[in-house]
Amino acid sequence: MAELESVMEKRLIDQLCCDESQWTYRPDIRTEEQLWNNFKYILEQNNKAKLNDVPLSDSEFAKIKNDLSHASFYDAGKWLVGENGKVYVHVQRGNETLHLVVINNEHVAGGTSVYEVINQYQAFKSEDVEGDRDRRFDVTLLINGIPLIHIELKNKEHSYMDAYRQIKKYIAEGKFHGIFSNVQMFVVSNAVDTKYFSAARDTELNKKFITGWLDEENHPVCDYIEFASAVLKIPEAHEMIARYTVLDNDKKKLLILRPYQIHAIEAMRAASKQGKSGFIWHTTGSGKTMTSYKATRNLLMDIPAIEKTVFLIDRKDLDVQTKMAFQSYADNDTIDVDDTDFVDSLIEKMADDNRQMIVTTRQKMQIMVNRRLKEGTKLYEKIKSLKVAFVVDECHRAVTPQTKRDLERFFANSLWYGFTGTPIFEENSYEQKGDLPQTTEQLYGECLHSYTIKEAIHDEAVLGFMVENLGAKDLSADDAKKVYETEEHMRKVLNVILNQSYDKFGMNNDKGRTYEAILTTGSIERAQKYYDLLKKVKEGKDELKISDTVHKALPDFPKFAITYSLSENEEVSTVNQDKMKESLKDYSEMFGSSYKIDAINAYNNNLNERLARKEKKYLDRGQQLDLVIVVDRLLTGFDAPCLSTLFIDRQPMAPQNIIQAFSRTNRLFDNNKQYGQIVTFQAPKEYKDAINTALRLYSRGGDGNPIAEDWDDVKASFSISLKTIRNLAQTSQDIAGLSRKQKKAFVHLFRALDHDFAHLKSFSVYEPHILDEFEFSESEYEDYAAMYKNVMEELKRPDNDHDSDEEPVWDDYDLVAYSKLRIDFEYIVELLRGVVESLDQSQNDFDEAEFEIRIRAIKEIIAEFASDNQKLGVLLTQVVDEIEKDKERFLGQDISVIINQMRYSVIDAEIKKYAEKWYLDFEDVKYEAFHFSDGELANENKLKDSADYAAYKEANEDALPKFKFRKLMIDEFKNVLMPEIASLID
Repeated sequence: MAELESVMEKRLIDQLCCDESQWTYRPDIRTEEQLWNNFKYILEQNNKAKLNDVPLSDSEFAKIKNDLSHASFYDAGKWLVGENGKVYVHVQRGNETLHLVVINNEHVAGGTSVYEVINQYQAFKSEDVEGDRDRRFDVTLLINGIPLIHIELKNKEHSYMDAYRQIKKYIAEGKFHGIFSNVQMFVVSNAVDTKYFSAARDTELNKKFITGWLDEENHPVCDYIEFASAVLKIPEAHEMIARYTVLDNDKKKLLILRPYQIHAIEAMRAASKQGKSGFIWHTTGSGKTMTSYKATRNLLMDIPAIEKTVFLIDRKDLDVQTKMAFQSYADNDTIDVDDTDFVDSLIEKMADDNRQMIVTTRQKMQIMVNRRLKEGTKLYEKIKSLKVAFVVDECHRAVTPQTKRDLERFFANSLWYGFTGTPIFEENSYEQKGDLPQTTEQLYGECLHSYTIKEAIHDEAVLGFMVENLGAKDLSADDAKKVYETEEHMRKVLNVILNQSYDKFGMNNDKGRTYEAILTTGSIERAQKYYDLLKKVKEGKDELKISDTVHKALPDFPKFAITYSLSENEEVSTVNQDKMKESLKDYSEMFGSSYKIDAINAYNNNLNERLARKEKKYLDRGQQLDLVIVVDRLLTGFDAPCLSTLFIDRQPMAPQNIIQAFSRTNRLFDNNKQYGQIVTFQAPKEYKDAINTALRLYSRGGDGNPIAEDWDDVKASFSISLKTIRNLAQTSQDIAGLSRKQKKAFVHLFRALDHDFAHLKSFSVYEPHILDEFEFSESEYEDYAAMYKNVMEELKRPDNDHDSDEEPVWDDYDLVAYSKLRIDFEYIVELLRGVVESLDQSQNDFDEAEFEIRIRAIKEIIAEFASDNQKLGVLLTQVVDEIEKDKERFLGQDISVIINQMRYSVIDAEIKKYAEKWYLDFEDVKYEAFHFSDGELANENKLKDSADYAAYKEANEDALPKFKFRKLMIDEFKNVLMPEIASLID
């Protein structure tokens, strides 16, 4: 029998409060008032001297309570960064401002830090919010009285995803308010599998970003007691909040590092203490920039001997994103990040006495050392003698062996830490030049921590790849040139992109959540020819036409642009300049911008931001691109999670370049994005060999599962999945007659079929008639899918005849092979949140015209959404109308909480009306409404028995007989109440 959740709570608390973990259990804290009183006591004890032993007055503490009640978890995170490691609140007492220390992050595992555990906290409903309800939290960890880590537990009969969904619901209801708005980290577990994730608004939570813990050897730690021992004891838990949390100012999000990132930083810290250099091998796409930021920052914080940390990048504009990410992470940090735009500025920063982190380019550093500093001067000697830690992004590309040797000779007291997703090994080493290093290890020292692409895919930190190698086979070099350089070949390529990539672009998603792609060619001239041909196709002036199916899904498809790197643009020719001017004009017309050829940097930056879609304004379809044509730009160092596909019309690249380019596509995004997709159009056999070599080289230490699949692999897998499910149920009708045990088997088999069918359909060569050879069809899939949904509902209900130790089936899988276009409620809420944030004129110049355009676009989306969900559509329309009428009212508000409060208010009003009519208890009816499933009540007889028939009979002269009263009561519940509120319930 599964362990009771109350027993799990006790075991977890016992683990947390054992000697090595250092937490203290506080069973006396269960309410908000008790929580505030406890915080006040700790605050006063830690600030006795500043308070002169005079307790905080009611008005002083009221001000503090207000300061600690944040509008979002991100705002709480900004406050918790503190000043020089200390988190303060400020109160005015007479003419003096008292700066009271709330948390001192230098006092980890000692000093003024107080570590407490509470459980079964009662989050009471708010009386002034109609539809609100009471909730109980499982286990919460307090540091100095403030809830910072919250844990929800489920027993083994549930998935940990049920705990995740519960937290999401509580956030939507606004339960994490007041002092609980400070939570930074959530933990969910069903005893055998435990995960953590950073706090965020309910619409921003994405289950793909839930992560498990790994030990230093990248082995998973799943058991909740083992997880508590590894992650939640002190100092580890305090460090998760104080050291391994990052605030992304651009995205306004709180991020918590994954375990491999933490282990890498710890490895760098250990090496620096021993005066050792080395490199970190973390596969591209696994958050390397964030890791390197925290590592660079923590070196300065942790190692007093280090006077400066320098994050070194290459000047190519593809690195602008890395630089901007650093600045975004540092905006709320205690460490300043100085981006040195000029060499003089770099010299000034290096020479001052401030311990600081500096972001600069390798080129500026070389100019400073080789040309600006004069040997023998005080300035020269001061900078030369500095104890500097260099952290180098893309270390095999940003700094050449010769450059590193030159800089090391100048900075004799330097440590060097290289970050790379694609190290240089013996197999693909640099060309021998004198005695210069040829591999990453020779250049930087030993590998301090590795996290390979295979490990990252296995841990679901990044996606795997699907590869299609198209194009004519076995061509000689001369024939290949003739074939691949023709306009006919280009049309074939564009036909694949435009008409055979429906799933690759995510056209099944709603209009603002489609995916993007890159087309890379071998030369600028070739890229320009593609751009010109694509313009002709879109304008209907070419023999190649865009299909009606694509036009119906995205009428403005494709929205495209072209970009070259700065170095490529320096290959000045009149043709290149004129072509680029034309494309800049097209871009400006598309997006209302005004970019000129002499400001190509600004254009490239804007293109980066538009492709990355990390600002909410880029959620609007009108602000998005579908395709960008490049040569080499954006193929390394660029992060756009919504980019799904790389189309390659050029000859095979070196192994490290293949992995770098492929890794633009496999960032986690939404539930429908399953793979990074690659399509090559030249030399298919050579590409297949080159890809296999690259994946083998950069997958060392993996688990043996494939990380790249091609058409033949997926087709074979689909065939097996289909045969297996047909062995159990030849047709969908046969499923109804299966036993409970067989239905559980069907659930798992259908998920495998759904997975393989979705992948099959995402290939360019897929056409519906291909299913004929399997005697299968889209219609048959939909029949199986309908039965799958029925079976899932059935298996949720208890079976009195089955063994109580039966393994549960968890409803944590989303079908991915559907072809139905849909509008997503959470997407609309995100659009509204973007509009509300734009109202803050202190952050941005408010543009009334742009506001009206965005509101009009949202109204159109809501109208489409309302065709499937009229009730919720009406409610959303009401919210938009109120934002238009009274912008000030919504400033600083969490729109999802407002919408959910309105939603629950409508639900409760209908429930109340029904309950009063049938003399039922409101809470009893509410329970049944929220647990109504597959046309059945959870406890129909219990609800019948709870009705006060005597009171009904007394109040009604023509009262119905009891049996008829009960029957009509249940009929009205099913046929009147539920249809009225079902679309409003989660």
